[in-house]
Amino acid sequence: MALIATKGTLDWAYPPFILASTAASLGYEVQIFFTFYGLTLLKKDLSDVKISPLANPAMPMPVPMPVFVQALPGMESMATMMMRNKIKSKGVASLEELRNICIEAEVKFIGCQMTVDLFDFTKDDFIPQTQFGGATMFLGFAGDADISLFI
Repeated sequence: MALIATKGTLDWAYPPFILASTAASLGYEVQIFFTFYGLTLLKKDLSDVKISPLANPAMPMPVPMPVFVQALPGMESMATMMMRNKIKSKGVASLEELRNICIEAEVKFIGCQMTVDLFDFTKDDFIPQTQFGGATMFLGFAGDADISLFI
């Protein structure tokens, strides 16, 4: 299974890790190519991964909120705290736990070298399990994969 992760928000971080860990547990060889904002999911510290209620109309809120309220300062932090609390209260694994399950299951993490260069990251910013390469490296695997998903 070949996955491309392009988003780095809390709500978009779960799908690649859930799909990868599940596929690996079923015996699939799995690679995730993290590019652009998705690359932040390979950083050592995931505590700054947030969710935004702005332009996210399907996000369930305890009370309906007009768009202008969602744009107010502090709303992103509040939405992130609410989502993290809901995840914990429902017994859903944290991002760190899901990422560790993927590591234990030998899911291969490819960090996009172009994105590293573009955003002035260093390889020290990322977990040691990160391999760095470009689209050519990933497509060598994806071209033979039974399942390819862009997330």
